[in-house]
Amino acid sequence: MADYRLEASWSPVEGSFGRLTFTLFNLSAEPLSNFTLAYTSLTRVADEHVAKGAALKRRVANFHEFSPPDGLTIPPDGSWQFTVEGLANGPKHVTAGIKSAYLTLADGRHVPIGFGDLMLDGAERGALPVLLPKGEVSEPFSLLPWPLSLSMRPEEIPPVTLYPAHGSRSEDVKAVATVLALYQRLFPAHNVPFSLHPVKGGRQIRFKAESSIMPAAYELRFNAHEIILATDDAAGRFYGLISVAQLLHGARQDAETFQFPDFGDIADQPRYAWRGCHLDVSRQFYPVADIERLIDILAWNKLNIFHWHLTDDEAWRLEINAYPELTDIGARRGPDEILLPQLGDGAEPRSGYYTQDDVRRIVAHAGTLHVEVVPEIDIPGHSAATLFSLPQLVDGQEAPDSYRSVQGYPNNALNPAVDFTYEFLGKVFDEVVALFPSDYLHVGGDEVPHGSWLASPACKALMEKEKIADTAALQSYFMRRIKAMLSERGKKLVGWNEVSQGGGVDRDDTLLMAWEKPEVGIELAGEGYDIVMTPGQAYYLDMAQAEGWGEPGASWAGFTPPEKTYAYEAEGELPEELRERMRGIQACIWGENLVSRAYFNRLVFPRLPAVAEAAWTPCLRKDWQRFAAIVRMWPTL
Repeated sequence: MADYRLEASWSPVEGSFGRLTFTLFNLSAEPLSNFTLAYTSLTRVADEHVAKGAALKRRVANFHEFSPPDGLTIPPDGSWQFTVEGLANGPKHVTAGIKSAYLTLADGRHVPIGFGDLMLDGAERGALPVLLPKGEVSEPFSLLPWPLSLSMRPEEIPPVTLYPAHGSRSEDVKAVATVLALYQRLFPAHNVPFSLHPVKGGRQIRFKAESSIMPAAYELRFNAHEIILATDDAAGRFYGLISVAQLLHGARQDAETFQFPDFGDIADQPRYAWRGCHLDVSRQFYPVADIERLIDILAWNKLNIFHWHLTDDEAWRLEINAYPELTDIGARRGPDEILLPQLGDGAEPRSGYYTQDDVRRIVAHAGTLHVEVVPEIDIPGHSAATLFSLPQLVDGQEAPDSYRSVQGYPNNALNPAVDFTYEFLGKVFDEVVALFPSDYLHVGGDEVPHGSWLASPACKALMEKEKIADTAALQSYFMRRIKAMLSERGKKLVGWNEVSQGGGVDRDDTLLMAWEKPEVGIELAGEGYDIVMTPGQAYYLDMAQAEGWGEPGASWAGFTPPEKTYAYEAEGELPEELRERMRGIQACIWGENLVSRAYFNRLVFPRLPAVAEAAWTPCLRKDWQRFAAIVRMWPTL
C-alpha cells in the first residue's frame, strides 16, 4: 500500500467548468512537509484560475504540479485539502480525473501516490450499462463481417477439422497454415479448425482459381464431401479461409445457436478498399506483442489497414538512426526528464519506442495477414517531443509560449521557415520509406493552433516573401513542400482533414481523413480530394459509450454506443456524385483514456468489429441483433 493517497472530486459551478477538490492523505508513520504534489489529468487547470489552499507551480499540457502553503506539515493520519476553480475544460466522465500522481520531497526523491477515480459530488458512479444485447440470428452461421450473399443448409454435427485436398498447391497449403497459426494465437485454448493432412471425420478444402472473381473476393461452395474455395488472388483466398474458420468456430463455441454448412454457397467481396484501424502509440506505448495481436484481430475481422500513429506531442516512438535524440529524449517521460510525465506517468520514468528491427517484424507479420501498415509522422503540429529532442528546429527568436495547442502544449509546431526542418524531415522520410512498403505515408496536418508561427521572425519574413496571409496558408505552403518530398520518394500523402486548409495541396495522390465531423468529408470530396471517413462521432473508439459519469472515455464528440457505431453509414452522408471519392472507412484508437487493458477492451470492443462490418458488408445486409450474437465470441486484446 502507498504511504500517501490522493482523492479528487468535481463540483459543477454556474458559469464555469466547475471546481476540483483534492485531498492528500498521509498514511505513513512520519509527518510530511516540504513537498510538491504532481498529477496528470485531462481536466486541465487554466492560466486564469483560483486555487485555495495551494499554488500551481507549473503546468505543461496534462501535467500539473502544486505547492502547499508555506510551512504546511501533514501529520500521520492527517490530510491536506485544496480546491481549484478556473478549468480549461469540464469533466463529463470518470476518466477525466487523475491518471497518475506523485510527491517530490525536499531531498528530490519522487514518491508514488495512490489515487482513485474522479468523484462527482452528490452522485453515485452507478453500474456500467449493458451495451450489447444477447442478439438473435435468423441463419445459424457465425460470420463477421457478414458476406455479400449466402445460401446454405446447416448440418447438426460440424466436421472434426478442415484440411487442404490432396494435390493442393504449396501456396494454398501455406495459406491454410497461416490462418491456422492466426487462429491458435487468437484462441489458444480452443480446438484448431484446420489440419494440413487428411483427418477422419474432417472435410477437405479444394482450391480453385477463377479469373472472373474480383480482387480480395471469394466464393465458397459446400457439399457433404468437400468445400470449394474459388478466388483469383491471395487476399481472396485468405478471407475465404477466415470465413470457414469463423463458421467452424461458432459451431463449436455455441452449438445451440450456430452450425456449420452442409450444403450451399457464399459469394463475398469487400465493400471498401480501405478498411482501417488507427492506433495512437505516442500517448500510451504498446509492446510489440500487443501490436501484433491487434493486427491479428484486424485480420480476423477482415480489416486491411493498420494506421500506426508513431509520433505526437507526448512522445516519438520510432527509431531514426540519423537522429538518435528522437528516442533518447523524445520517447522518455518522467519527473526529471526533458519530457514531463503525461497521461499515466508517475514517479518513475517511462520509456518506449520501436526499433527498426521491431518495425520490420511487425510489417512482415502484417503482410502475411494481408494488412498494410501505414505509418504516421505527425507534422507540423503535435511536435512537442520532436522539438524538445532537437532544439535546433526552433526559431530562437520566436517568443516562447506564443501559442498553445488545444491540448495545452506551447509552441508545438515545426517551423516552416527553418531550413533544418526540411533537412530533418528528409532524413526521417528516407528511413521511414525504407521500413514501410506501403504506398502511403501519413503526415498528420491536424490541429495546428491558430496563430502558430506569427511570433517567429523567420516565418514573418517567409510570409512576406511568399505573400502568405495567415497560419493556414503557411501550413499549406509547408504541406505542399512535404508532398513534393514524398513524391520524390515514391509515396502518396495521407493526412487529416486540416491538410485542405489555407489552399491545401495537389489533389492527385492525396488521401485525406475526415475526422472532425461527417460534413467535413462531404466538403473534402466536393473539393476533389479522395477521402477516408473516420468521424469522431461514430468511429473514434476512445469516445465514451454512454452518457453516465461512470462510463470511461472522452466526450468531445458526444457518446457513441456500439449500436450507433454499427448503424452509422458514412456513405449515406455523401451526395451520389461524390461517392466515388470515398475510399473507405477507419476506426481510430486514441490513447489519452486507455491507461489500462480493461479500459482498452471496454472501449475498443465490440465497436472495432462493428466498424469492420460497416467496411465490408453492404448496408442492406447488416443486422445489429445478428452482429451482437456473433461478436461476443470474437477476440479482444
